[in-house]
Amino acid sequence: MDKISWKNTNVLVTGADGFIGSHIAKALVEKGARVVTIARDIKKTNNMDILDLKDKIDIVRGDIINLEDCERAINEYDIEFCFHIAAQAIVGPANRSPLSTFGSNIKGTWNILETCRTSKTIKGIIIASSDKAYGQQKKLPYTEDSPLNGYFPYDASKACAEIIARSYFMTYNLPLAITRNANTYGPADMNMSRIIPDVITRLVKDEQPIIRSDGNPERDYLYIKDSVNAYLILAENLHRKEVVGQAFNFGTGKPISVLDLYKKMIKIVGKDVKPKILGQAKNEIDRQYLDSSKAKKVLGWEPEYDIDSGLKETIEWYKKYFSK
Repeated sequence: MDKISWKNTNVLVTGADGFIGSHIAKALVEKGARVVTIARDIKKTNNMDILDLKDKIDIVRGDIINLEDCERAINEYDIEFCFHIAAQAIVGPANRSPLSTFGSNIKGTWNILETCRTSKTIKGIIIASSDKAYGQQKKLPYTEDSPLNGYFPYDASKACAEIIARSYFMTYNLPLAITRNANTYGPADMNMSRIIPDVITRLVKDEQPIIRSDGNPERDYLYIKDSVNAYLILAENLHRKEVVGQAFNFGTGKPISVLDLYKKMIKIVGKDVKPKILGQAKNEIDRQYLDSSKAKKVLGWEPEYDIDSGLKETIEWYKKYFSK
């Protein structure tokens, strides 16, 4: 394939009604791409409205777990590039209902891959995996060579989706690459089971914030603008033989504990509030962070935001959003 240029390119972004997918769709619209998404049910509060995308993209009503819906979206809209972001991404619901998580995250992925394999127009695909696919590792930070030890339903679903994606590359030469991103945060994340939007929202609304874990787990947090940049740079380099078929870590490499993250948020908001610590988070990994040196060396990508500058922008956005 040749290097992709986004202007007037037909791009499918699955999951454009969610957090990361909506930001990728917005960035592509701004670059002049024609963006299509597949949406099952459009919720009252959804990211396409929040980021003012609804009139700027085509929405195919359907579900990625139905092969026919994937075929309709990709074939009828002559899709040339696909960002497969859609997933059941929340650990709690994934543990409670593993089958729906396996359906959307594994079957949804093979439906997209199979439709792209038989498509006459597809030039490339980016598959969103996650740092969770690595599961618990003795050696930190995770490198791309670390084994995929996803033990819990969400983590396992991401590891399975990756193995299937790689088989499509190896067997059918389908031009694809895989992202393994750290915990992504930023404006317009309306998923309140994630710590950053939940704590900020409670602080802005003068409610007591809640920490579901004991406050000790350490994670790598990546700002949404750095995440979107990672997806686009990876897609734009898919024509290179050292990129196609590969997985890349995208993170800051700087883990922070939940309690230290909380302290940063209350400091920026300017409220000294003690959180309610529940200590209930089960089936979660203690420490996770990524080595992104491969992305730096091969793609020239590195994060531009540290946790402080990312949180500042995020908190500003929520203050504005809730003052409306």
